[in-house]
Amino acid sequence: MLSGFTIVRNAVTLDYPIVPAIRSILDICDEVVVNVGRSDDATRDLVAGIGDPRVRILDSVWDFSRGGGTLSFETNRAMAACGGTWGVYIQADEVLHESGAALIREQVRESDGDARVEGLLVDYLHFYGDFRTIATDRHWYRREVRVVRLGGAIHSYQDAQGFRVGAGERRVRARATGARMFHYGWARPPQSMRRKVVAAKEIFTEVADRWERRATLEALDWTPLLRRFAGSHPRVAQPWIAAQQAAATGPAVGPRHFRLAHLRLYLSHWIERLTGVRPFEYRNYVGV
Repeated sequence: MLSGFTIVRNAVTLDYPIVPAIRSILDICDEVVVNVGRSDDATRDLVAGIGDPRVRILDSVWDFSRGGGTLSFETNRAMAACGGTWGVYIQADEVLHESGAALIREQVRESDGDARVEGLLVDYLHFYGDFRTIATDRHWYRREVRVVRLGGAIHSYQDAQGFRVGAGERRVRARATGARMFHYGWARPPQSMRRKVVAAKEIFTEVADRWERRATLEALDWTPLLRRFAGSHPRVAQPWIAAQQAAATGPAVGPRHFRLAHLRLYLSHWIERLTGVRPFEYRNYVGV
């Protein structure tokens, strides 16, 4: 049995593509557990409206006194409610491209009998400012664990970007799948991004000053190594994208403003192009 799991709160207010996210993993999952935190909008109705018996809602009240750790705590709660032997994790602002469903299913089958493999990786496209621009510098992770063995010592880690193993927080032994995950967390219209910043200040209290500065911005900061995207978005995300584009007003990304600190990003990019290695890349996993 293959389970899916995710967490979400205030998806309507924050314009999260939670419905496309869930639908994108229903292609490969026998069940999807959705930890729905008590919200100030119709998030629960939105999830229930998917109308698929495989979607199981876990109603909860999130305790934000944990700061950024709230997200990993609630993710672990969703994981614990899964009945499968493997779990497919997706965040509320991510959508798995349909071409990845068969790749993940096949890799789960091949890896099931290999105890060395604890997780599977997906490749990321991080959209920034709009739905035709992707961020590529080394601050943006290229791959992350999104399929894990359930029922063991693997658990969600820190702000729930990835997973670790056991009390020692060992990195997950993971195998690549080639499946593509589309990350839309920074692609929504400016008004949605401002609401996201306000919400983040309530969660990430340990770095509230960083989010406070972002709250004053009219657009996202320009960042080096932005690239145009000419491919197709996941089918299940396209109606949501069209609605977001229709609601967009004003520039999403501020003017180009080069800083001396950007030099290291260009240097890292050049090294990667020459060698295939990204210097100082942060990883929650080791390849097997």
